[in-house]
Amino acid sequence: MSPLGWSVAAVAAVGLAVGRLLGWTEVAALGASAGAVFVLSVAMTFGRARYAVTLDLAARRVTVGERAVGRLVVTNAARRRSLPSRLELPVGRSVGELAVPSLASRGRHDELFAVPTDRRAVVVVGPVRSWRGDPLGVARRTVRWTEPLELYVHPRVVSLGAAGAGLLRDLEGQTARDLSDTDLSFHALRDYVAGDDRRYIHWRTTARRGTLMVKQFEDTRRTLTAIALADAPADYAGDDDLELAVSVTASLGVQAIRDQREVTVVAGPGRMRVASPPLLLDDCAAFVTGSAGAGVHLLGRRVGREAPNASLAVLVTGSVPDERDLRLAAQHVPAGARTLVVRCVPGAPLRARTRGVLTLATLGALEDLPRLLRRAVLP
Repeated sequence: MSPLGWSVAAVAAVGLAVGRLLGWTEVAALGASAGAVFVLSVAMTFGRARYAVTLDLAARRVTVGERAVGRLVVTNAARRRSLPSRLELPVGRSVGELAVPSLASRGRHDELFAVPTDRRAVVVVGPVRSWRGDPLGVARRTVRWTEPLELYVHPRVVSLGAAGAGLLRDLEGQTARDLSDTDLSFHALRDYVAGDDRRYIHWRTTARRGTLMVKQFEDTRRTLTAIALADAPADYAGDDDLELAVSVTASLGVQAIRDQREVTVVAGPGRMRVASPPLLLDDCAAFVTGSAGAGVHLLGRRVGREAPNASLAVLVTGSVPDERDLRLAAQHVPAGARTLVVRCVPGAPLRARTRGVLTLATLGALEDLPRLLRRAVLP
């Protein structure tokens, strides 16, 4: 029942009651008329078509700008010919109406439709609904025919190619500053002490010096790349900033996954899924900023909390933070990790400045990301 329907019902009840108590014929007639409209409107909601409805999408995952097409098949499951009707198909925040003609028994009607993919998003398509009601909108009965489907519109990504070599990558591990008695990276020799493993005695030096000498090693660790994306609206001057930052994050994460490197992507309230590129891109498609989101000044802390063993930390933000904010964010990255802070400013020329293990970069186009990695991440 619509608000108009409840209003008509109230007018009918009040008009009939007042007209009868006061003997006011005009008011009673108004109430009777409203009551007739109400009853007739409710009666028009009875009955239903017997349809078998199939909703399908050609692809559940597309990239921004790619064509996304769906298909709606309506079959008359009744033994008699159906009357013409209209179906509603919600697509995101919009609702489309589809006209279904009269169908013979087991007759089918196919309808193709396109889904806009001009912006990164998770678009909910459906559920398909039909409705019966009066022309005035007093009463309406809705029947749901299908379950909703999700269409993931992924952000644009760029292949890093040979630039991926600029990211920390290794087969045996990246050496750390911790020393141990057993590992892969030889460091030095030292005097033998009781309890040392005799397999690591260096016999040539022992014979030359006349005392037992053992090998000492540097601990190694697998490369861990941590990528953190700012999700505070104040970090972005507009949608273009945000889309570029999400594309940078997605490109770096997808390349790390394809190279079979360990990676952690921090964005929003938790981590994004990195089991496969499609899952990461799904989470990137659903990413939105929020009032309680973390700005760039908190990204370093998040990396320290979520990936304390990171060997490379990439912090990605919009155009609003200045250089002081970027340096402040990098201060809280785990010690020893190489840090790249990317400030996304659409249309700006590529700039990168490296001092020690910290690189501050300004990126104006996604296509410049491979060049940035070749120039700035590693000497």
